[in-house]
Amino acid sequence: MFAMFTPTPADKFTFGLWTVGHRGRDPFGEATREAINPVTIVRRLAELGAYGVNFHDNDLVPIDASVIERDHIVGEFRRALTETGMRVPMATTNLFSDPAFKDGAFTSHDPRVRGYALQKTMQAMDLGVELGAETYVFWGGREGAEVDAAKDPMDAIKRFRDAINFLCEYARDQKYALRFALEAKPNEPRGDIYFASTPAYLAFIQTLDHPEMVGVNPEFAHEQMAGLNFYHVVAQALESGKLFHIDLNDQKPGRFDQDLRFGSESLKTLFFVVKLLEESGYSGPRHFDAHAYRSENTDGVWDFARGCMRTYLILKDKARQFAEDDEIQSLLAEIRGADERLPAYDRGVATHLKGFVFDRAALASRPLPYERLDQLVIELLMGVRTGKRVSG
Repeated sequence: MFAMFTPTPADKFTFGLWTVGHRGRDPFGEATREAINPVTIVRRLAELGAYGVNFHDNDLVPIDASVIERDHIVGEFRRALTETGMRVPMATTNLFSDPAFKDGAFTSHDPRVRGYALQKTMQAMDLGVELGAETYVFWGGREGAEVDAAKDPMDAIKRFRDAINFLCEYARDQKYALRFALEAKPNEPRGDIYFASTPAYLAFIQTLDHPEMVGVNPEFAHEQMAGLNFYHVVAQALESGKLFHIDLNDQKPGRFDQDLRFGSESLKTLFFVVKLLEESGYSGPRHFDAHAYRSENTDGVWDFARGCMRTYLILKDKARQFAEDDEIQSLLAEIRGADERLPAYDRGVATHLKGFVFDRAALASRPLPYERLDQLVIELLMGVRTGKRVSG
């Protein structure tokens, strides 16, 4: 049974250097474990069955590294990728740690800061493409405000649009086959972050010069912080053809950004997320943007990484059981009925519909046994159903 849920590269599980490399530091305490070299991270994740590793520019190359140091670090990293068969599917830029970005990067009032943010991002895009990245994520960690009197949010939106348009043109000019993915978050580290939820970005994308290049990277914890249903968020991104990447983790609603191990808190919601990803045909990486508890040592980090992947595979198997459970499927057929789409508009259809007499009492009296269905799902997740009809 244990081998059944052992990951392989075919599962496309990825981690960030910043996730397994997290040293246990938080706003109230210093690091509790030693730094792990990126090469070691690549090799250990490969041993665990991961597909790839992602990074911010400065996760791999320190911000003040010389050209010689940069080339040495990248060379060693590339060698580890080649020897293990690991991939770099996604890269991104750290536009939030440097004090220069204390009041935003692309949305800063200072044009010099905005120029530095573009420079840093172009260089990071070069590095990402050099190592094989096909997706580039933008998380606006400092793109926000605490004092609304100090910033005009309409100006901020315009500046952010200008930056994404500029970088799309740079990618086109360099012949980079990159897709951009925008990552939303409601707050933290700013009091409020612009584009607080994934749907806000889905609307924004349509205003860009090259919307076909840009999608979203929803993160479970970020939407959960705002009390949103991540299953619905991912469905909207998928339905619009804009799910370019996804960050999986866990989170208690309404708390600070916890980045907990995948499946450690929200099994029911994450079951439906996994089911959606697997049944929708999503072919991208399943990226775990989380980190081990601060109490763990380095050995615990690898327990954490193994746990994220194993839980995903268990939920994937539960989705298979859901599809094969005769009682669940029969109940779904009863609830959904014919589930026909309404006809497209034409004048005759509209006239007929306006004059049709609906039996309101019959509509209201139709049974919808959601309680029973939900209980069956709970029993499935708790392991007392095995995917076939259970009598009694």
